[in-house]
Amino acid sequence: MITYILPILSVVIGFLFVLIFKPKKKKNLKLLLAFSGAFLLGITIFEMLPEIFQHKNNTKSISLFIVFGILLQICLEFFSKGAEHGHVHIDKNNTQFPWMLFISLSLHSLIEGTPLNHHDNILLGIVIHKIPVVIILSTFFINSALSKIAIALFLSLFAIMTPLGTFLIAEFPNLSGYATHIMAMAVGIFLHISTTILFESSEGHKFNFAKLIIITIGLISAYFI
Repeated sequence: MITYILPILSVVIGFLFVLIFKPKKKKNLKLLLAFSGAFLLGITIFEMLPEIFQHKNNTKSISLFIVFGILLQICLEFFSKGAEHGHVHIDKNNTQFPWMLFISLSLHSLIEGTPLNHHDNILLGIVIHKIPVVIILSTFFINSALSKIAIALFLSLFAIMTPLGTFLIAEFPNLSGYATHIMAMAVGIFLHISTTILFESSEGHKFNFAKLIIITIGLISAYFI
């Protein structure tokens, strides 16, 4: 049950954080995002990669799905404009529901939920990744011309997509038979997102000392958890 609750709770926490603290310092958000990216990268390398290649004879086909996941995420970012790693590029004066952003983020969240069944460490990595992204999304939405109903609808539907991915893999045998391949796609998505976060969290692609420490802590935390 916690596998379904925590991803939803991470969206709630991110939104409440914005309502209560109204964060304005982008530097602190970038550091939080850098930690989440490093932690997600560590979980992907230390947990997910060994699992998908374990006892698999045709490793090349698994690698192919990892590459497909990377390409899929690049395609999704064409519509989301990089919201998965902390970028929101929408006209603040636009009152229309951001359907393309919603669809791309939802598909991303659906896939990232597929490896969560019985994988607590991966669950923690996704939760830590989601919170800063939701903080950035919520900050933008609150300062935009979107109605409160539209914001609530977006975040509510977005929150259930990751648990939905977990549910589909757990309850539908036809899908569970391809769980390893879908997980490989998730690995490709996580590799692209986490590395993009690490590079984009730096000014001019130069890591300062604080970011280096934060990233190191994120990777070490992922290793020992």
